[in-house]
Amino acid sequence: MFSDETLDCVGVESLWRKSQRLTQQSSRYGHMLNCKPRVESRGELNHVLSSFQRGCQTKAVTSAEAEVQTVVTTATSSQTQPQDQLAEHLLTHLSLQEAEPPGLQDFLGRVEAMVIRELAKNAKSHAFDGFQVNWEDRSQSVSRRAVLDPTHMGHFLELFSQMYDLFSYNVSCLHCLQDPSAQEKGLHVTSMSWNCTGSVVAGAYGRIDDGDWSTEASYVCTWNVDRRGLNPKQADLTIDVSTAVMAISFHPTRPSLIAGGLYSGEVVVWDTSKSQDSVVAQTGMSAQSHREAVYQVAWVPLEKRGEFGVLSASSGGRVLLWTLDPDPGTLVLHAGYALITQQVPHSSSAHTKARGSSHVGITSLALAPWDPDTFLVGSEGGLLLKCSFSSQTPAAVPSSQDQDQDHSLALKAPAVFSFRPRRSPIHAIHCSPFHRNLFLSVGTDGLAHLHSLLQASPLLSLRVSDAYVFDVSWSPTRPLVFAAATGHGVVQIFDLGRRSARPVATIEHGSGGKAATCLAFNAANTDLLAVGNMDGTLNIWHLSSDLTKQGPREIAQLEQLANEVAE
Repeated sequence: MFSDETLDCVGVESLWRKSQRLTQQSSRYGHMLNCKPRVESRGELNHVLSSFQRGCQTKAVTSAEAEVQTVVTTATSSQTQPQDQLAEHLLTHLSLQEAEPPGLQDFLGRVEAMVIRELAKNAKSHAFDGFQVNWEDRSQSVSRRAVLDPTHMGHFLELFSQMYDLFSYNVSCLHCLQDPSAQEKGLHVTSMSWNCTGSVVAGAYGRIDDGDWSTEASYVCTWNVDRRGLNPKQADLTIDVSTAVMAISFHPTRPSLIAGGLYSGEVVVWDTSKSQDSVVAQTGMSAQSHREAVYQVAWVPLEKRGEFGVLSASSGGRVLLWTLDPDPGTLVLHAGYALITQQVPHSSSAHTKARGSSHVGITSLALAPWDPDTFLVGSEGGLLLKCSFSSQTPAAVPSSQDQDQDHSLALKAPAVFSFRPRRSPIHAIHCSPFHRNLFLSVGTDGLAHLHSLLQASPLLSLRVSDAYVFDVSWSPTRPLVFAAATGHGVVQIFDLGRRSARPVATIEHGSGGKAATCLAFNAANTDLLAVGNMDGTLNIWHLSSDLTKQGPREIAQLEQLANEVAE
């Protein structure tokens, strides 16, 4: 059952040696594969790949996990709202109050170039060189105001409106003119006028506080503000006058002619182009001339085209029209008017009879630019009268004056209408250049009254100053803007379109409270305003565009004011 059998030898191959060999082969074959070795046959390639797959091993892969935790957390936030939310709140508030402040868009368009120019100028400025900012010292109140809370939007708009007025109505002083001769005597600037080209300003010197007759010598001085070599402390031309000059006026078309009224009652015409003896003509002292101080002079167009006469008004109650006769160098009386108390229209006669004087002392006069037949006068007793050049009513001149009067030229009574009188002198009147019925008057009561030629009572009264108001003038370019010179040395500029009783601009000369006695806008260079002062100086001010450029609805607003009925 069992039998012996001889079998072959059984051997066990060493795995260790084979493993070492396969490792070496895998390294060699891997290098060969990377280098794309040459293979003799497909069988050899399969053998190599099978050997490589069987003997290739990788090192053990190790992994680790880690965590990071923070013990303290912080949170930050911004104090300002995003721009889109801020704009949304602002637009929402504006839509509830008003779609857009009047004139805001026009204002922003006008000031854009100016603001950019000023910002560029400030960027180059060295005014704050060396200044160290203390960023650590911050006021709590300032940091709170930096946050624009929509609940305080009304306060923000109010501040914006104030800033609008502050930056839009800007005035700056260009020149402070003076003459050493007038300064030495302590004379006051009593009147001023621009010539028709707008380059030369003339100032008259005298005294506004002389109650008695004065024989003190005085001057008329001129300065060319366009001249490159302008010396503000020395006049270009100084005309010596034997007595105080109370009023002057440049000729409307001839830039070298000046008419002047003197304290002595004379009327004089000077030619500033003449270096010697500049007097062209004068009235002299005669029965036909004024016998008291001449407070107003004006050039009036005559019947012949292009010719002008000189209209003068004095405190003696006479208004005289003179024509220039250059050959004999005299002024010839062309027409005469006398304001007699008894002939003043009935509405104010009761007030004037109490004065006990037969004549109306004239302190101011104005021509109506829209009606060559009309002129206005104001009196030292507070009368405000509308007068007519074509009046044929003989003046009831007292017999003592009638004997001295040249019977070839009888005086007329010009008053045709009386406005509601005041209890104080009227220093200045000016008719609107934009509306035929509107005019302004000022006096010692400190008020500026807006009148209509069709109504006896003022349409509007604005408080200008607690002191006297010496002069008033409409802007030649802005229908709703006017300026007034006060006894405190301040010039107030009002804009009736702002619907506010406050001035939009205030000009302070810094003369120690001495009065601003007169002012004159420049009709040719409309951004200039001249102001004469009691300290003998004459200032030239530059006005911003908001005070000189007419708005789109100003004429309509002025018409609306004129159509109002006085209370």
